[in-house]
Amino acid sequence: MSSRTAPGGFAGTSSAVRRVTAPSPARRRLCRIWYASRDVVLPAAVLVLLVVVWEAAVRVFARQGFHSARVSDVAEEAGDAYGLVYHYFDSKDQMLNEIFSERWSLLLEASREADQQPGSPREKLGAIAAFIVESYRHDPELMKVIIVEVTRAANSFGRTHLPEIRQAYDLIAKIVADAQELGEFRDDVSPDFAAMLFYGAIEQLLSGWIFELVPAGDEDYERAKSLVVETICGGLEPRRATESVGT
Repeated sequence: MSSRTAPGGFAGTSSAVRRVTAPSPARRRLCRIWYASRDVVLPAAVLVLLVVVWEAAVRVFARQGFHSARVSDVAEEAGDAYGLVYHYFDSKDQMLNEIFSERWSLLLEASREADQQPGSPREKLGAIAAFIVESYRHDPELMKVIIVEVTRAANSFGRTHLPEIRQAYDLIAKIVADAQELGEFRDDVSPDFAAMLFYGAIEQLLSGWIFELVPAGDEDYERAKSLVVETICGGLEPRRATESVGT
């Protein structure tokens, strides 16, 4: 977000709020928490319109691709909230950075919460996989933008957000390492490698849905949650003495 101080109000805010579809209270709460973590306090009416702008940016980036999109495209998509596009955002890069960081912070929070809950490593990894799959189910355009425009953009946005992305991998690695110490996972697979496989499987799954390579219905989402966990944990859990590689 721009370093500008958030004003007590915004010209035309009251009338604009009446004409746009207000985001859900949960969405506004999440955005308020995210901005507050960066010492930015926003009036409620402005927050509503900023979320409208964020959602407009997601639709434009998903539809046109980030590099083909213009700030003016987002402003047009935002309708009555167009004024805040130019008031609060310096560039489309800033929009994408904030969209990614807000959503990724939720993934990190969900991962930490899963790790802190009692349960097996399979259950913890399952909770994280379920969070990601449900995120796609409920907001596929947003997940498309994150996967295509950020995590796969190794030389641009992906590199910019590498520390945040690394945290997600580290949280998976911690769950694996803790399980190895308890003898629940094999110790001949490094936790970092296991984390890379976990997110590699998740990313390929999401890509399959994004590019319509695999079915994407409610039953498919539910099945995917269990298959990801079974694939990863099945390879990490100790083999019985009678089992060997290739049998």
